[in-house]
Amino acid sequence: MGKNLTKRSEDYSKWYNELVVQADLAENSAVRGCMVIKPYGYAIWEKMQAELDRMFKETGHENAYFPLFVPKSLFEAEEKNAEGFAKECAVVTHYRLKTDPDNPSKLIVDPNAKLEEELIVRPTSEAIIWNTYKGWIQSYRDLPLLINQWANVVRWEMRTRLFLRTAEFLWQEGHTAHATKQEALVEAELMNNIYAEFAENFLAIPVVKGVKTESERFAGADETFCIEALMQDGKALQAGTSHFLGQNFAKAFDVKFTTNQGKQEHVWATSWGVSTRLMGALIMTHSDDQGLVLPPNLAPFQVVIVPIYKGQEQLDAISQVANEIVQDLKLHGVSVKFDNRDTHKPGWKFNEYELKGVPLRIGIGPKDLEKRTVELARRDTLTKEFVAKEDIVETVVDLLKEIQENLYTKTKNYRDTHITPVNDFEEFKEVLETKGGFLSAHWDGTAETEEKIKQITKATIRCIPMDAVEEEGKCVFSGAPSNRRVLFAKAY
Repeated sequence: MGKNLTKRSEDYSKWYNELVVQADLAENSAVRGCMVIKPYGYAIWEKMQAELDRMFKETGHENAYFPLFVPKSLFEAEEKNAEGFAKECAVVTHYRLKTDPDNPSKLIVDPNAKLEEELIVRPTSEAIIWNTYKGWIQSYRDLPLLINQWANVVRWEMRTRLFLRTAEFLWQEGHTAHATKQEALVEAELMNNIYAEFAENFLAIPVVKGVKTESERFAGADETFCIEALMQDGKALQAGTSHFLGQNFAKAFDVKFTTNQGKQEHVWATSWGVSTRLMGALIMTHSDDQGLVLPPNLAPFQVVIVPIYKGQEQLDAISQVANEIVQDLKLHGVSVKFDNRDTHKPGWKFNEYELKGVPLRIGIGPKDLEKRTVELARRDTLTKEFVAKEDIVETVVDLLKEIQENLYTKTKNYRDTHITPVNDFEEFKEVLETKGGFLSAHWDGTAETEEKIKQITKATIRCIPMDAVEEEGKCVFSGAPSNRRVLFAKAY
């Protein structure tokens, strides 16, 4: 099983690709650039989905669903947004196939079935949603409008990688409308904070909350808030974004409301989203050379019980004890699987669950029955201990909490030691190549400098941290004055 994985130190990218496939998370499909998410991978995504959905609803948001197709005229209504996504769009031009007259076993596009107007397969849904909102919003009484949708989107990527960058991916996208600028800004920041809370408490991934520079902003946004995470190889990953859209879409689609003073005004907007990219973040943050390491909050099952036996009689005796443990653990909210398959040996199962990152493994053999103990193995530390049967529930509950906290602490320590202040460009280049991680450096605020640094080093400004302190300094590249540091990194 996981023993065949390439080591991270040898080739991190290859290790990642192998792990995604070997751990049964996903695989490449027959459609170029698209993936098949397998049941185990989808179960993890469902857990993410459920927790985020709960958090959205707790803050007053409701789910809806909008069409997959966007008429080109609607798509191009907000110019910056259309321009930003134009090169990634898949376009539907015809609505029918017919039998090829030269080869009856094949189909061709019917040239007489050309659409009057092309349809864009949504790369994001602002256009179709804001066209819809025009009919929903008339008065201040209709605001705020707080809508989220769980959907798939298509962005025609040429270089793809499972979970991190695919032509089609799953995500959620929130789209909200507000009566005032301040309300919309509060919403955009609130959702970024929710993403940060989710990443840290659920995924055990520490993140930096910040604001994107103008050149890294979402197309059509006035401000983009983001959370940035650091992967084990020293590269950053944008884990979520929340956009303050100003009145750009409201003006493009003429969405106005009557204020409580009887005036007509354009509404203020936000949009925000996270995607199956979070799966990539999860894998690259915690996993090791043996395979996946899953935080207990996300594991499809937190505990697996493997019987070690010879013959049916031993299996029956072990099964009785195992089923009692299963019931007791379930009563305490622990998800558990008893793997009593007779098609695979215990050693094979141990390797499988190590590869799949199950947080805790319980082994029960004939000697354990005699001693009234079980062997308990932790995935995060790869340590084992023997636990008395009567203590197993309490021990498991405590350990799951400890593992969740341990994974976060370990990752945070790595992240914190890989935020390096640099003060000149030579130091910048050296630290980037030898240590990696986030480089905290002064920047003169110009897009020109940002672009030159990117061209020379491939590092981009990941964010201007929300907690960046005011300090006088000189731009790491140009030497021009700067009043705060920003975070640079190479990124996925």
